Amino acid sequence: MHRAGLDKDPREVAEMFDQVAPRYDLTNDVLSAGQTWVWRRAVRQACAAVKGERVLDIAAGTGTSSEPFADDEVEVVPADFSLGMLRQGRRRRPDMAFTAADALALPFADGCFDVVTMSFGLRNVSDPPAALAEFARVARPGARLVICEFSQPVWAPLRTVYTGYLMRALPQIARRISSNPDSYVYLAETIRAWPAQEELARTIAGAGWSDVTWRNLTGGVVAVHHAVRR
Repeated sequence: MHRAGLDKDPREVAEMFDQVAPRYDLTNDVLSAGQTWVWRRAVRQACAAVKGERVLDIAAGTGTSSEPFADDEVEVVPADFSLGMLRQGRRRRPDMAFTAADALALPFADGCFDVVTMSFGLRNVSDPPAALAEFARVARPGARLVICEFSQPVWAPLRTVYTGYLMRALPQIARRISSNPDSYVYLAETIRAWPAQEELARTIAGAGWSDVTWRNLTGGVVAVHHAVRR
């Protein structure tokens, strides 16, 4: 699998997210033109978690992706490697069990989650296949995996416009509203370098997951991949 992490040191990535944490959610809502709410709803539906199940939300940031589960009384563990993000999340939602965690070495026992989900974080991991295998380790047999990530628009004209937006307009907008606008240049580069839907599906299947499918959102700008633990 082509790695989109651009060889950035994990400590640098963590520091970058620490710096953007104060205005991270606002910046994402603006840059996506409000589509983040649509994408979060699609993830919640794909997870299909119910009360009595346990959900691991990796790269949860400030916890906005975890809130729908908590609000539905589903046990959710928001996990992230950025302490700055976790601090922001705990201030917002002290009722949720925010946990510092490295996607490549999760601090959880084998087979203890019914659902493992990650939104917009896999492309920032230094070894995505290893992370997906680690997710499989902490998932019980039959558990669901839901990965929401930027992808490749399926319509060529949209793909051209989208690439131009990523590399030119997005950093300019970020400079007006983000607490660390330069980080969005890096984030735009990781999005552009990330593989298409089919390649990610093959990588997921090779990491201990079966029945891999995906759903394109916003014309393929984002894809939600779903799989089942073997």
